[in-house]
Amino acid sequence: MSIYVGNLSYQVTEEDFKQAFAEDKTVNRVQLPTDRETGRPRGFAFVEMESDTQEQAAIDALDGAEWMGRDLKVNKAKPREERSSSSRGSWGGGNARRNNNRY
Repeated sequence: MSIYVGNLSYQVTEEDFKQAFAEDKTVNRVQLPTDRETGRPRGFAFVEMESDTQEQAAIDALDGAEWMGRDLKVNKAKPREERSSSSRGSWGGGNARRNNNRY
């Protein structure tokens, strides 16, 4: 299991995370998603720790805490949902062409 950390500063690095979360805890992995186009961090991260007890301690200690000028939102991460390939690219429901013909 991992924890979600939101409302992050865009300047945060993985090393910043490891230092902040490592106090009395073992960080196994930090994932800082970035924007595909700009490469800039997206403002949230996922942190995997050694045990559920350590994760809960981090949530209790850091949720709502101010860090790097931002109030953190920290909670258990939800499992990633699988996306179906059929829903990709279906923006407008196919009605765009029909609506354009009215004029």
